[in-house]
Amino acid sequence: MAKKEVDLLIKKASELLTLRGGSGEPILGERMRDLGIIRDGALAVDKGRIVSVGKTSKLEGKFKGRDTIDAEHQVVMPGFVDPHTHLVFAGSREEEFEMRLQGASYMEILQKGGGILSTVAQTRKASFNGLVENCKKTLDVMLEHGTTTVEAKSGYGLTLRDEVKCLRVMKRLNEEHLVSVVPTFLGAHAVPPEYKDRTDDYVKLVIDEMIPAVASQGSAEFCDVFCERGVFNPEQSRTILLSGGEQGLTPKLHADEMSHLGGAELAAEVKAISAEHLLFASESGLKMMARQGVVAVLLPAAAFSLIMEKYADARKMIWLSVPVALGTDFNPSCWVENQQFIIALACRQMKMMPAEAITAATINAAHAVNRANEVGSLEINKKADVIILRVPNYKFLGYRFGTNLVDKVIKEGRIVVNDGRKLKLTQCT
Repeated sequence: MAKKEVDLLIKKASELLTLRGGSGEPILGERMRDLGIIRDGALAVDKGRIVSVGKTSKLEGKFKGRDTIDAEHQVVMPGFVDPHTHLVFAGSREEEFEMRLQGASYMEILQKGGGILSTVAQTRKASFNGLVENCKKTLDVMLEHGTTTVEAKSGYGLTLRDEVKCLRVMKRLNEEHLVSVVPTFLGAHAVPPEYKDRTDDYVKLVIDEMIPAVASQGSAEFCDVFCERGVFNPEQSRTILLSGGEQGLTPKLHADEMSHLGGAELAAEVKAISAEHLLFASESGLKMMARQGVVAVLLPAAAFSLIMEKYADARKMIWLSVPVALGTDFNPSCWVENQQFIIALACRQMKMMPAEAITAATINAAHAVNRANEVGSLEINKKADVIILRVPNYKFLGYRFGTNLVDKVIKEGRIVVNDGRKLKLTQCT
């Protein structure tokens, strides 16, 4: 019987991590430690999609690759999905790092006009093309470290014009860059200076002008709010999220990051797809999230960068069967593009096992951005977003850090990173 010719055959993987079985629902509890490992594994890819997964001996008997990758002594796994980034911004805030080292808190810096508001001022001044080029450089680094899909939030414009500008940047990136960008509207990221002490008036602007414009243009899939003391309270956050939901924007929520404010409960109430941060979430709120299937997007690099002693209680969330995902929280005060480092932090600071962290950074992260039917696991008919690591087994993720373990990245069936370096290719088609 003649072998079927396919575009790409990856074979002889020391471990092939399929993450199978998580496309319908997130992987919960103890099942997060089951990576669906196939030893001496192989993967057949054609027209950008996975057509077969199994042992090398089985696939070599059925398929012939136009291109073939020998992954002996390496790990093959899904590309990372980063479910929480603030990708689009201008400028930097390195001076605030020194302020934090001297004891200043996040909210103290924000109240003095720093933090988000500092970046808002710089982003408003930035040109559209300048923002696009900045983001491409960031996405290049993310891709080289194995991230193939990112969620990106607006929120550094805080005017209708500038929020739309940031969302237009994301659209352009999806047209011109290899990494898939999932757009989120975060007009309620902070109260801009021109609305100081008039938060309700700004909320009205978000609801009456920004959300209708974003929804009519189809420029975002999700609506997020920074629900926190000194920013937007639960009532204001609820109003914004429900308004967005009425116009087709699925709710997300920055919840319980700096204090317990009932963010987890609110996320469950509005049936958000995800609640993010959750350092101070209550057990009752987490139980509500578990019942509603709200994904907890944990961001250990945020606590690390803010020099906080507290991290989200991942062990409790896993025990309560809350869906757990991991993201970078890439932003100008948490400047990290590398999901491998996030896995290392999650293991050390949140006591996640390496397998749990890998699950959280792939299939569960895909659920947090409504992409689990396309990416996050290596299963037939899914997009062939695949990474190959220069390690003999998956436990090196988390164990070894501070270097890039990626050898190759395959995006929709094409090799786009080789030997850890991005190739000069155009957008996948």
